[in-house]
Amino acid sequence: MDRVARPGSYIAMRLIVLLLLCLTLVTHYALWWGKGGWLDVRQMQTRLVAQKETNEALTARNNALLAEVQDLRSGTHAVEERARSEFGMMREGEIFVQIVPPGGSAATTASPR
Repeated sequence: MDRVARPGSYIAMRLIVLLLLCLTLVTHYALWWGKGGWLDVRQMQTRLVAQKETNEALTARNNALLAEVQDLRSGTHAVEERARSEFGMMREGEIFVQIVPPGGSAATTASPR
């Protein structure tokens, strides 16, 4: 009981194998390079990490600014410190002393009133 392969069934089998191979290639193309494929996922993961780092830095800056605003609202010490450092202001009755290094020039930032 030998089975003899018919020439038509051999061609049909090759066509089925070729069709399955083509379908496999198409699905792998979509998996690797298509929209939402592995390469897109890797790019998005890299962008996500960078965005998280940026968000952390901005959150830290926002927290520092919030602390400064609360400090300015809560008392006069922060306002006074800022006026002294940025505008060279002094209290009434204070004496301003500036020590000039040898060979340097004296530049006054504030004068007593």
